[in-house]
Amino acid sequence: MAEQLTDLTLQQRLAQVTGQVAAACAAAGRSPDEIALVAVSKTHPADTVLEAVAAGQIDFGENRPEDAVDKIAAVNDRLPPDARPRWHMIGHIQSRKARLVVARYHLVHSVDSVKLADKLSRLAVDEECVQDILLEMNVSGEAAKSGWNAVTWEDKRALRESLWDDIRSILALPGLRVRGLMTMAPIVVDPEEVRPTFVALRRLRDALRGDFLDADWSALSMGMSDDFPVAVDEGATILRIGRAIFGPRLVR
Repeated sequence: MAEQLTDLTLQQRLAQVTGQVAAACAAAGRSPDEIALVAVSKTHPADTVLEAVAAGQIDFGENRPEDAVDKIAAVNDRLPPDARPRWHMIGHIQSRKARLVVARYHLVHSVDSVKLADKLSRLAVDEECVQDILLEMNVSGEAAKSGWNAVTWEDKRALRESLWDDIRSILALPGLRVRGLMTMAPIVVDPEEVRPTFVALRRLRDALRGDFLDADWSALSMGMSDDFPVAVDEGATILRIGRAIFGPRLVR
């Protein structure tokens, strides 16, 4: 797979992924307009991002706030305001680095605690902005995954009540706008093995939509290079795809 990717130009890889997303949408009876494709540009330099922008890519994902600051500035400085990409923070955010996130990103996917949400809220108020966020849910049960424990929310009343209390608190914070949920699926050989993870996130989103009627639960960020067709089939609205677009990740 890596050799096949390196044989293609970035523009060809992007076109290939876009076509595969369209095919997945057609198979699921959905429109490609329902899907935002986030090209995960972590470890790749500003010049590569600019090449992708020139090929028509709009959304880019970074996972380390401290690494992305200079890259975002370098890309934005070389483009007119109306041609600049939309940046997404998809990685874990340490509280002490939250200042590097607020007002820099179109969407923050990885809000995984009330503590972090509170910090982002205070910073957004200071910046006089509204920061769009997603709440990261661990619905697979993997210990290494970040996010709220939401594996057994349907079976354990206490867990559900605790989760609902946290979400209620976040929805009340100024300066933040919750747009939906995000999850990280397990890495598996057969993409069908992660379908239950995507189903679980969608079911959780539907339950929250029913109980928190005034909030926006439209976004489901799930699906990466190896499993995005399954994610599309299960209702993903945001795909985070890196290797299939940029080729093998560069070593830091």
